[in-house]
Order: sequence, then C-alpha cells, then structure tokens
Amino acid sequence: MNTTDTIAKTMARLEAQLLEWTTWLDQAAERAAEKGHQAKVESQAQLEQLKPKLAAARAKLDEARTAGGHKWETLKDGVEHAWHDLEKAFQKLTH
Repeated sequence: MNTTDTIAKTMARLEAQLLEWTTWLDQAAERAAEKGHQAKVESQAQLEQLKPKLAAARAKLDEARTAGGHKWETLKDGVEHAWHDLEKAFQKLTH
C-alpha cells in the first residue's frame, strides 16, 4: 500500500469518526433540551464546550484534505492534536 492509499484511508476513518461524534452531539443536545431547567443548563454548557473542539478538528481535517497528500506530513501533527483534544473532551463528557 502506498502513502497516498494510507492517507486516504486515514482521512476516511477520521471523517467517519467526526460524523459519528457530530451525530452523538446533535442527539445529546436533543436529550438535553428535554431535561428539566437546571439539568438542561448544565448539559448544554457541557455540550457547548465540545462545539469549538469539533469545529477545530473539522477545520484541520478539511485543511489536510484540501492540501492533498504531499502536505500530509506537514499537517499531520495539527490534525492529530485537534483530534486528541476532541477525543479527550468526548471521553470526559461520556464517562
């Protein structure tokens, strides 16, 4: 498997995870809206903390996709950093 194939598979895996997290966040926001006032406020505050991290991960992934495989190594650290930051935030919220 060449580097281009590896990058494409990595990007596809990251995109799938990003879509899964986005769906989870949307569903959690719907559940939060159904709660009582105090629980709703607390849940929404936690969910709001995830939105910038989700946007940052999306932006890094889009930047890497737009730049193409030849710039992957340059952008890889930024993508991984944004990804780990988002992943930790989701783990904190869900555990």
